[in-house]
Amino acid sequence: MAAPAGSSEERSTAGQQNEYLQYSVILEHLIGSKRQIKELNPSVMGALPSPPKTEEQKLIERGMESCAFKAALACIGGFVLGGAFGVFTAGIDTNVGFDPKDPLKTPTAREVLRDMGQRGMSYAKNFAIVGAMFSCTECIIESHRGKSDWKNAVYSGCVTGGAIGFRAGLKAGILGCGGFAAFSAAIEYYLR
Repeated sequence: MAAPAGSSEERSTAGQQNEYLQYSVILEHLIGSKRQIKELNPSVMGALPSPPKTEEQKLIERGMESCAFKAALACIGGFVLGGAFGVFTAGIDTNVGFDPKDPLKTPTAREVLRDMGQRGMSYAKNFAIVGAMFSCTECIIESHRGKSDWKNAVYSGCVTGGAIGFRAGLKAGILGCGGFAAFSAAIEYYLR
């Protein structure tokens, strides 16, 4: 017996509709209203589960995120970095330890070390002040704006540079604001 002529076409049309139907069911399940919302828990996503934080951990976390802690940390880091930079630059400077009154006298090791220590301390204090001012103003601006982006560093750079330069006058303050803001923008662009 021969099969009716129209039955194979009907089967292919029904097969295509079934494929479309299955595809639409899959789409509806994946991105439609039938999609199940899964909990974004690290254990569900394949990571190790983390226990809930205790009150002590939350207290320490809040303390470490405070502007005072960030400013103190930047102050200490600036002091250490500035001291190391000052000692290094004093070590490669050929005029360290020389007495301007008697240029032919060779300085002793004690005089050279004393000058290196003075320069290191001077650099350390300057770096500590700049680091604390920049970090504190950036944290305050970030808290005020409610955003963490590159603009915070630029604004903070302007405030810090302007405050440091303003000691020498208005023009120096404006130039310090612009220069420090540009430097901060370049650093943020490079790091992000």
